Amino acid sequence: MSVLVVTGLVLLIPLIATCFTDQVRWGIMDFMVAGVLLIGVGSTFVLLARRAKPKYRCLIAVALAAVLICVWAELAVGLFIF
Repeated sequence: MSVLVVTGLVLLIPLIATCFTDQVRWGIMDFMVAGVLLIGVGSTFVLLARRAKPKYRCLIAVALAAVLICVWAELAVGLFIF
């Protein structure tokens, strides 16, 4: 499945939540930043996974997911203070 399709499907979750509840308040910039993050991490995984040996693909996926979660948490609530 394409990185763009998966990104679009993931971004549908907050879009639908924004329409039905006041607890999720995403603006256009939130969607843009999340889209850039997801497309960037997804594209990086595709590029690295093609060049890496099959036994390292899971490790690459876990490392990129950890980076994505840390960046997302920092942007959402300021989890880390730099």
